[in-house]
This record gives sequence, C-alpha cells and structure tokens, in this order.
Amino acid sequence: MSDKPQKPKSAVGIKYDSGSDNAPTIIAKGFGELAEEIVALADQHGVLIHEDPYLSEFLARMDLGQEIPDSLYHVIAELIAFSYVLQGKFPDSWNNMHKHVDDNV
Repeated sequence: MSDKPQKPKSAVGIKYDSGSDNAPTIIAKGFGELAEEIVALADQHGVLIHEDPYLSEFLARMDLGQEIPDSLYHVIAELIAFSYVLQGKFPDSWNNMHKHVDDNV
C-alpha cells in the first residue's frame, strides 16, 4: 500500500479551428472539482475526452489562450485526427483512395 498523497485530478480543454492557420489553443484548465466540472461539461456537449495524465500535466502549465508549443503538434494532431475518425468525419481524399471499392456494388 502506498501512503503517497494523490495529485488532484486535472483537466485541460483545447480548441482547434480547422479553418485557421493557428495552432490548437488552451481554452480551459482546472484541478480537483473544477477539473471534474470541465470534464462533465465536455461530456454533456459531446466533446471527446482523452485521458493522459502526462499530457494534461504539461498542458496545465500553459496559460489560457496560449497556443500549444511546436513540440506537441504531432501528438495533438494525432488526437484531433483520431477524434474526427471516431465521429465518422473523413477527408475527401480518403474517398476510394485506393480504387479498390466499387461504388456500384
């Protein structure tokens, strides 16, 4: 059994505007009860939630309104792309890209 005190739960919300050239931006962050409220609100509004304590800890050090750093572009881009796929959103370029599917079948 560990007697180490548990860190309070943290939550960080990021927003990405696909029509913009800007990087994803920190729009919400909190610890403890505020973190739980952020997660609950996101869930109520159908926002996909990714749990990663290391990423959350890093992002929580940033200021509200701050764009994510270059070093996180790849990680955040993968999460955003995966969230699109989970929502059934695919780029037009994926439509029959390998010419293996016959639309007439």
